[in-house]
Amino acid sequence: MQSKLCLSMLGGLAAVFSPSVFAAEVPLDLTTTWVGIFAVITFVLAYLLVMGEEYLGLRKSKPVLVAAGIIWVAIGWTYVNNGFGDLPQEAFRHNLLEYAELLLFLLVAMTYINAMEDRGLFDALRSWMIRRGFSYKSLFWLTGIMSFFISPVADNLTTALLMCAVVIKVAEGDKKFINLCCINIVIAANAGGVFSPFGDITTLMVWQAGIIEFNEFFILFIPSVLNYIVPAVLMSFVIENRCPVAVYEKAVLKRGAFRIVFLFLLTVATAVACHSLLGLPPVLGMMTGLGYLQFFGYFLRKTLPQSVARQKIMAAKRGDEEALKRLGSVVPFDVFSRVARAEWDTLLFFYGVVMCVGGLGFMGYLALMSEVLYGGWNAIYANIALGVISAVVDNIPVMFAVLTMEPEMSHGNWLLVTLTAGVGGSLLSVGSAAGVALMGQARGMYTFFGHLKWAPAIFLGYAASILAHLWLNADSFNVFG
Repeated sequence: MQSKLCLSMLGGLAAVFSPSVFAAEVPLDLTTTWVGIFAVITFVLAYLLVMGEEYLGLRKSKPVLVAAGIIWVAIGWTYVNNGFGDLPQEAFRHNLLEYAELLLFLLVAMTYINAMEDRGLFDALRSWMIRRGFSYKSLFWLTGIMSFFISPVADNLTTALLMCAVVIKVAEGDKKFINLCCINIVIAANAGGVFSPFGDITTLMVWQAGIIEFNEFFILFIPSVLNYIVPAVLMSFVIENRCPVAVYEKAVLKRGAFRIVFLFLLTVATAVACHSLLGLPPVLGMMTGLGYLQFFGYFLRKTLPQSVARQKIMAAKRGDEEALKRLGSVVPFDVFSRVARAEWDTLLFFYGVVMCVGGLGFMGYLALMSEVLYGGWNAIYANIALGVISAVVDNIPVMFAVLTMEPEMSHGNWLLVTLTAGVGGSLLSVGSAAGVALMGQARGMYTFFGHLKWAPAIFLGYAASILAHLWLNADSFNVFG
């Protein structure tokens, strides 16, 4: 897995540095001091390095980890010199506790996705699509539609990487078609991730914060569909209706593949029940679900010798030499090897972002930003603008900043900023995890300028999704506007 994150998940952030937490206790406004300006410059420089990850070969977690340390050291030094040494410590620990909850949630989700990959589920899906011999136009629509409907469960990054692998395999060498398909996949994966708490990190942030309930995300389904369909229809007109050269690829599902899918769905249900019925953090359900997977992994290991022996007898009867060779190198399923394969760069990047934004919030910058955006503008316009900003700046810090500012706005506007932050990243190839990852996977075929060429069509989809939400869910905007 590459670049920004995977599952697609997370939250508990509305309380982090919200005005009610530390506003009454923070005596220093550092927004106009050299320390505050130094912190902002540090964060900007770190983020420029993050944006240049693909070209520099520098993992995105490194600059934000260093920036977070510098910002909090600057805060601590300033407060100690002014006789308020305890406050930064309390603020940092509060932020760290929130991040720990998010880390565990993401870790379980990534472990399940890696377990499904280990059992060959994604390879089997790819193999089926390749063997069917679809035309270019059919492949364009199939990969887009599947990206849209898989990303709400498997997260937008995993989905995009899977579908891109299919396109590259089938249309090898056709750079124009691969570029169009990659754009289509990025848009579809980002749009599909919006109407599910598990489709993107930002949606889970909002869900766990308690701002939007689990079932309310489905209100965004039609706007999400329009966000994908509008540019997809426009792009489909330039695709030649011909068939690629047939490719044969065989994939074998390993034992327990579908049972792991069931356990993942049970884990999701447990997390939702903990949050919705008991008022407990969803991470409790996710960690319980990790226990489900560990017990099942124990079962797979204990029954492996008998299973392999039975399969060898059956393969010998069929004369299947390939199967016998494969069964001779079977490795027992290990849950902790799946944990080790989690996207640690993304998890550490998320830590750096949370700490950097939290530090700037503690200095007073987020209160200032909230006053400018939501005090001077109508909340609808502010949320639309934030979606466009997320095409340049990753949607994680954008959404975290909004949750930290906690502006007083209607439920419809909270749904709107969830929508815009999720799909706004599709406007540029560097605006989302899926886009950056596919630029690496399809290097030289899917490019920044190739994506930029279709930015007007993508923006039409962005505008259509916003208008659909404003019209269909007009009643939810009647509190504050």
